[in-house]
Order: sequence, then structure tokens, then C-alpha cells
Amino acid sequence: MRALQPDGAGVVERDGHRLGFEVFGEKADGPTIFLTPTWALVDSRVWKAQVPFLARHHRVVTADPLGNGRSDRCTDPQRHGVDALVADLFAVLDAVEVEQAVLVGHCSGAWRCVIAAARRPERVAGVVALCPNPTVLAPALPARSVYDHTEPLDTDAGWAKDNWHYWRRDLRGFVEFFVDEMLVEPHSTKVWEDAVEWSLGTSAEVLIATDRAPGELDLAGTRALARSVECPVLVIVATEDRCVPPARGERLAELVDAEVLVLDGAGHLPMAREPVVVNTAIRDFAARFAPARPARRWVRPLDRPKRALVLCSPIGLGHVRRDLAIAAELRRARPGLRIDWLAQPPVAGVVAAAGERVHPASAWLAGESAHIESEAGEHDLRVFEAIRRMDEILVANFMVFADLVRDEPYDLWIADEGWEVDHFLHENPELKTAAYAWLTDFVGWLPMPAGGGREAALTADANAQMLDQVARTPRLRDRAVFIGDPDDVVPLDFGPDLPPIREWTARNFDFGGWVSGFEPVTDRDALRAELGWGDDERVCVVSVGGSGVGLHLLHRALAAHPAIARAIPGLRMVVVAGPRIDPAALTAPPGVEVLGYVPDLHRHLAACDVALVQGGLTTTMELTACGRPFVHVPVQNHFEQNIHVRHRLDRYGAGRCLDYADTGPEQLATALAAELARPVDPPAIPSDGARRVAQLLAELV
Repeated sequence: MRALQPDGAGVVERDGHRLGFEVFGEKADGPTIFLTPTWALVDSRVWKAQVPFLARHHRVVTADPLGNGRSDRCTDPQRHGVDALVADLFAVLDAVEVEQAVLVGHCSGAWRCVIAAARRPERVAGVVALCPNPTVLAPALPARSVYDHTEPLDTDAGWAKDNWHYWRRDLRGFVEFFVDEMLVEPHSTKVWEDAVEWSLGTSAEVLIATDRAPGELDLAGTRALARSVECPVLVIVATEDRCVPPARGERLAELVDAEVLVLDGAGHLPMAREPVVVNTAIRDFAARFAPARPARRWVRPLDRPKRALVLCSPIGLGHVRRDLAIAAELRRARPGLRIDWLAQPPVAGVVAAAGERVHPASAWLAGESAHIESEAGEHDLRVFEAIRRMDEILVANFMVFADLVRDEPYDLWIADEGWEVDHFLHENPELKTAAYAWLTDFVGWLPMPAGGGREAALTADANAQMLDQVARTPRLRDRAVFIGDPDDVVPLDFGPDLPPIREWTARNFDFGGWVSGFEPVTDRDALRAELGWGDDERVCVVSVGGSGVGLHLLHRALAAHPAIARAIPGLRMVVVAGPRIDPAALTAPPGVEVLGYVPDLHRHLAACDVALVQGGLTTTMELTACGRPFVHVPVQNHFEQNIHVRHRLDRYGAGRCLDYADTGPEQLATALAAELARPVDPPAIPSDGARRVAQLLAELV
């Protein structure tokens, strides 16, 4: 799911060929930024990490290169010439009615932006050139000079794949090798997959046509053209670029008198692999062409009220329940502390209803819950893969956070499974300007059997990246708090040749205990009477948490109602749809009560006789703490529910687990009746977790 949908899209035809384009940020008041096409090997999605951020302040235009994406697959070398491709840039600007724009380009596309600025200075306000490739300004890298590019070769080793004949035989083989060379940074698996997918949108004949294209300037012509550029230019070079010699960018910068940003250790795709740095550089460069911003106010630190910013995962509602309880305890420990929330639906609504301040910047956040739901099947969610595929949303949301804390001072940042904040702060530790606390109830991405060797390798790589980040910047997290006890951490390894999760967590986390977010029920009979439940009724609550992933389980529960009623005399079934499922989508038989979102669901759980739930941690632990019998059905391929949560429930001897395949009417009826009949001895789970966590956080502020 994209972080931002375009406000408009279309095609423009020039010289008999169609060029696809998209427009974002139509209501922004800054100058237009044109993220221009690069080589035909990749389409405009190569800029996906830039678009949502820049479109908050600028009208942003993207276009697919001739030969990829929604543009025509042209194999005419003349049409891929420099002059023709520069003319394409202006054709797109004409189509979107933009008189002048800041051009941003990469590799050969960056050089075309410079040419465009020289030839049509009235149309180009400025140029940002990433890894520019004016080929005559410096020799090719030695590794790329070994093999002939056009003649048949007797080897396919290394850069021998960069050959027309090999392209025709095995385009994927070339693409995978070339992407390997572009991405020198470790832990680049998702960017690698994206780049390969985009590259297979073209063909060998298109790429050969781009190689045969005319119009390249000689050295004298290149120097003369570069020196004629009058607009501001920012050149970004990557020191570990294995595709384009950094010297080409450095010499171009000298000729155009450009600012230079050197990305030490970066490879050829910095906009994808180092998006925060690149986004900030483009934003700061384009700001010089924007209307003046309102005056910023600075307040002496001693005159500032203490402030905390809470970022709460919107995937379900368990996080916000505990975070509200922690915030209340934190205020008791630090009277006068002001707390803002950077939150999106459904969390934002819960926070606002509790009387908390949802920061206006929250409106810019891209929807994580909607993405997760779009990745789900029938009670099936490869959640690790879903979070990997949420990468552009995470970048966009981190940039919202980064802008907010740049403009407003806070004393403490609290991220409860705010993956984007934790990851990108570790990648960009210089952005840390406040105490930072990380909260989570599980540690370690773990593979599910259905994911096979690929998922095992990817989860291990993600874990290794996190371990490397923490080892490199051990003081970035001023507090890392595990919501639970040491024995709640799974006794597994992070992956092959990686440390045990439990031992590593014990060294790097404090333990806050379970945080329920509510006071224990002391008079269950009175609560049942308040809810209108009779003493002779056996109440079964069916709930699937705060996401929309559980819709299919609700349907199965409703279909099983007759069987469950036969197995449990006096049954009263209460089905809770939650905030993301429309109750109208559920057809309830007689005797079944369907509720929408229930803010105080914990009261229903405490008062019920038995429950049927998903495998989420918050709901199952609430039932465990209340000593209520329950059947839980973990979402298939959801590693957290099937491994981390299951481990914790097994430790307490709580609940009865069913596979989704075993949730037919009679199976559900048998399981619920058996669980209802089973004696339940409530475990001694302390109820002071919120206070304990707040005490750990209070030390930071």
C-alpha cells in the first residue's frame, strides 16, 4: 500500500510516444519539485521514499522513463537521445502546467537535469543531482572497464553481465547483479527486492536502445554546458558508489559551482537506502525558493514546561490502552508534565476521547492499520512481510516525527513499538535531541514455517540489523522497556550465529511487568448486573481486537452459534466488532448481540463466562489476569501471536489454542464448552505495571 496516493495522474504524448506521470501535493504552497526519470531500468517508484515527505510542502511531479512504468516501451535509439529525453522533461512540466520547477535527478537523469537547466534556464529554479553521471568527466570504475559492453563474451562473471548479449539471454540475471552493485549497504533486502521488481518492467531491447542513443557531449561541450548553468545546484555523491565514479559528481560540482553533500559509505541508491538524509537535503535546498516561513519562536529552556511526545503503534488498540495508563502514572510522578500524542486512527480517536492532546501533525501520518489490513487474507497475515512492505509508510511517518521534533522542543520521546522512529533514529542518530524511551512487548522477528528459508533468512537479517544498531549506538535508547517479565521473553535465538533473545533482552532492557491499562474488577457480580447479564446466563464474548483482520473469525463464530448454544445451555453470545469492522457487515442470528467499538471492553471480558478471541497479547492477557476461560485462535502466519504471545500464555497455563482450520461449528462448540468446564486458577499477575514503567520513564524527565 502506498504512503500517499497521487492527486492526479496522466500521460503526455511527445514525438509519438506516451510518458506516464503523477502529481502529488496539489494544495502545497512551495515550489514544484520534479523527481525526474532516471535510466529506463527503473520506474518512478524509485522516488517512493521522497514523495510523501516533499508533497507536504511542495507540489511534486514524478514521471516514468521512456521504456518503463506507464510510459511506452520504445526501442528507437534516436528517441532515447539526450536531447529527446530533456525535451520529455519539459513536455511533462507543460502537461501539468508548471512554468518553473526544482529538478531532482539520479545518475544519467541527474545529468539531464543539468542540461535542462542550461538550455531552458527560465524553466528550472534549481537542480539536485544525486550520483550524477556525466560520463566524460571521469573514467569508468575499473571493474566496469574490464569487459566489452556490446560484443559477445565467453564469460558471464561479474560485470560481464553488463553486456547486450547477456541482457538478451538473462535480463533477470543482469538486474540482480546490477542491483547488488547498487546496494553496497548491508541489510538492504527490501530495497533490493523493489529495485529488481521495477527493473523487470523494461526489456533488454529497450536498454540496448538507451545505450545506442545519440547526443552525448564531448569533454569540451560538457564543460561549456556545465559552466553555463546559472541556477543553484546541489550535488550529492556517494563514496561507495560502484556504478558511477564519485569523481564525476565532484567535477560536475566544480563546473557548476554547486553545493556538495558527500554520503560517506553510501552506494548508488541513496534516495532509497538513506532516505532521511536525502529527503532533508532536498527539502532544505528547495526551501530557498519557497515563500518565507512564519517566524519560529525560541523559548529559554528554563522557561519551558516539560513536555513528552508519545508515539503509539496503531496496529490494534492494546498499545494505546497501556500507554494511556503509563501517561497517567507519569503525570503523577512528574506533575506539570505536558504530553502530546503523535497518533493515527484508530489510536487517535481513543486518545482524544481520553482527553489527551493529539498533535495536529498527526494528520500527516500515513495509515499503518489500513496497510496491515490490506495485506491480510482469511484470518491470515504474514505480519513480518506486511511490515517489510510498509517501508514507504514508515519513512513517511518518520519524516512527520522528524519535522515535529525539529520545530518543537520535547524533553522525552516515548515510542511504543513505533518501528519507524526506532529504526531511523538508529540510522540517523544525529537527529536525537531529547531523551528517548523504547517500549515493546516482544523482542525478535521470527519466521513462520510457511515462509520457508526465505523468511528465516529475512527475519535473521532484520534482527542482525537491530543488534548492529544497538551495539553501534548503545545510548540512543535512554530506556528500553519490555512490557512483561524476563520469563515472558521467548527462549529462542535471533537467528543463526546470533545471540539468544532472552539473554540479550535481559542485558539491554528494563522489565516493567504487564501493563493492563485498567484497575482489576473486584465485584464481578455487580459488573454483570450493570451490563444486564443474568445469573443464569452463560455469556460468551467474541472479540478480535482493534484491527479488521479478525472479520472471518467473527463470521465463523456467528455461524457456530447454534452448535455453541447446544453445547452451553443458557448461552448469551456478545460479539464485539471493534473500531475497524462495521457491525452491519455481520449477520447475527437470534440470541446474538453485536456491538461495535466498546471502549471498556475489559469490563466485558472480566464479567464473561468464556471468551473466543484472536491471539493478540492484550486481550488474551486481560482474560488471563481476570482468570476467565477462553479460546484463542491466532492469526495464521502471524509470528507474534503464534510464537511470542503463545509462549506467554503457555507460561501462565491460560486459554485453549485452536488453529483456524479447526474452527468449524462443532469444533468451536466443543472447545468453548471444555474451556468453560475447566477449572481456572488465576495467576498472580501484578497490576502495578503502569506505575513501574512510569517510574523508569520519570527518571528521564
